[in-house]
Amino acid sequence: MDSSDIKSTIQTHYSNIALGKQTGCCGDSSSCCTPSESLLSIIDPTEEASIQEADLGLGCGMPTQFARINPGNTVLDLGSGAGVDVLRAARLVGESGKVIGVDMTPEMIARAQANAANGGFTNVEFRQGEIEALPVKDSSIDVVLSNCVINLVPDKRQAFREIYRVLRPGGRLSISDMVTYGTMPDEIRRDLTLWAGCIAGAIDREEYLQIIRDCGFEEISIHQETQYNPFESGDRTTGERNDQPALFGIASITLRAVKLP
Repeated sequence: MDSSDIKSTIQTHYSNIALGKQTGCCGDSSSCCTPSESLLSIIDPTEEASIQEADLGLGCGMPTQFARINPGNTVLDLGSGAGVDVLRAARLVGESGKVIGVDMTPEMIARAQANAANGGFTNVEFRQGEIEALPVKDSSIDVVLSNCVINLVPDKRQAFREIYRVLRPGGRLSISDMVTYGTMPDEIRRDLTLWAGCIAGAIDREEYLQIIRDCGFEEISIHQETQYNPFESGDRTTGERNDQPALFGIASITLRAVKLP
């Protein structure tokens, strides 16, 4: 499958969400949302209104919770969407720190900027760009965050190379993402709607962790992991099922890793 087709589909999909033309990871398609109904990020009722407004329910964890973000840090959020994790991190870094959000969808950038302005945030910046070619200087970031986005990237190895490049020595990444277990059928892997829905682009859990290791990260630790109902075998076009066991399942994981000095 051509990566440009994948990116175009994903950009259109999240543009529509940003503009309020559809909601949720899969819009109105219940067929693709069935295994991921529980992936919505948890809205903390104690958070200020501008942060709640930035939470569109597109995450699969809360990476800020395990990132060890300190006052004065420079933080980068990949696939920042409407800005929820950027704004959460902004409160943690304080006035002496800075948070940068990168997203490839202009409509999401505009919505995030509006949310930041409404909340009076002055230590945040949003840049349009792709994770495989980040618009960020080498060794300039203390913490990289990402929430249910790396699965959308066609070249995950290049994504983690870029994360490693922009982190300072001693910097760390904290990401929540979707992974698989078992064997994903080809018809699902080729489904562009399921790519946009954070399913088809997810890869095997162990392969995912090995890519992170191969790109130079160490001290990899998993802090949360939730398995969701596995896909059943059968024809998803007709809805017919057979008596074969489930082929594969999906899980959300939140992990932290370090770029050692």
